[in-house]
Amino acid sequence: MKHLALVLFLAILFNQLVPTVHVEAAVDGFIRTRGVHFLLDGNPYYANGFNAYWLMYVASDPSQRPKVSAAFRDATTHGHTVARTWAFSDGGYRPLQYAPGSYNEQMFKVSFYADSFFYSLLCISLMYWYDLDLLRFGLFLKGLDFVIAEARKYRIKLILSLANNYDSFGGKKQYVNWARSQGQYLTSDDDFFTNLVVKGYCKNHVTTVLNRYNSFTGIHYKDDQTIMAWELMNEPRCISDSSGRTIQDWIMEMASHVKSIDRNHLVEAGLEGFYGQSTPEKKKLNPNLDIGTDFVANNMIPAVDFASPFISRPMVTISYKLRKQSEHSAHEFFKFLNVITLTDAQPVLRKPILFTEFGKSCKDPGFNPYKRDRLFNFVYNKIYSSAKRGGPAGGGLFWQLLREGMDSFRDGYEIVLSESSSTANIIARQAHKLDELRRIFMRRHIGN
Repeated sequence: MKHLALVLFLAILFNQLVPTVHVEAAVDGFIRTRGVHFLLDGNPYYANGFNAYWLMYVASDPSQRPKVSAAFRDATTHGHTVARTWAFSDGGYRPLQYAPGSYNEQMFKVSFYADSFFYSLLCISLMYWYDLDLLRFGLFLKGLDFVIAEARKYRIKLILSLANNYDSFGGKKQYVNWARSQGQYLTSDDDFFTNLVVKGYCKNHVTTVLNRYNSFTGIHYKDDQTIMAWELMNEPRCISDSSGRTIQDWIMEMASHVKSIDRNHLVEAGLEGFYGQSTPEKKKLNPNLDIGTDFVANNMIPAVDFASPFISRPMVTISYKLRKQSEHSAHEFFKFLNVITLTDAQPVLRKPILFTEFGKSCKDPGFNPYKRDRLFNFVYNKIYSSAKRGGPAGGGLFWQLLREGMDSFRDGYEIVLSESSSTANIIARQAHKLDELRRIFMRRHIGN
């Protein structure tokens, strides 16, 4: 009886310590924000999830789609609620976007009829008159359709990134090259952010993806509750303009374009979390590089709904700075980035914050699973502590989830849940804690 009394006392005490999160009554299945909180159907929502950039790429090959299904199934059993992945593949091998302006109703129908007799006839015609790569474009669309349909099946929300700063899967370089081939005089890949032709290509891609009719679900992407948010770009950088004005203007323009098409979904910029000219006193806290972004100013744009700093990739970009320092120093950098961005999210941005990448590479010198678990515990504890106080932390997504037999996708940061039992347990425990917190806030809201 003494133990029972103690449990009841602690439960009452915990309930008193947890602040009330004010919610609204919108019940439509879409993730919303109010102040510094995410909401789903009027209730608090916390994201415990993962990155899996490869989902569309793998799903574009029908024979490999079971890997996507298995990944979602594994994620669900460990309490994952959100996945972040690419909705771009520009030019090159097996592209989503074959060429700027190549989207048309005929190509959408290619993927719609992909399992029919008529599709076979259409394939033969396309292969004869055009090129096999044009057919692959249709398969990529079908692949993204499948990813969204499977995420819906396993009740996992998606953050879909619309462009890439880097060359992999095309990126801003491919857009610039497309414009050059049309006679545009461009001196740098950073012209991606300013050239009218390039921005037109980018807007066209955004429009096409948002208006896409899913051949599996029968729902347009812009109307699908499975999608949590659109990410404008994976890690935008503009080295040629350290003032940050170029990136600021581009985010304003592109975020407004997304919102002009889709008012259902949230928008985030995809930033890494570095400070800029709006907070000059904090720029000294950045690692020793200037990439033309501004964590505060960029995220204060009205059409940007939440902040999304990374904790793994900044570590990659500044590895030269820390490579001679101790493991403790590296951990302290993670600590700084996590705490300082949380500090700004509530009083300055007044928006939620979602840590969209964090992780520890097994390729780091002296790596062992304990060091990775230590980082995961630290990040998760910071998120939970903020959420428990009614603060702005809305969750975290580790980089990256893989399945067995996907060795070609390994980058050192991969988590294969069946191979990493201690990390998998930490992930599942965080999911349970956040779910319990959500239930407490719901009970308090019902009781008020």
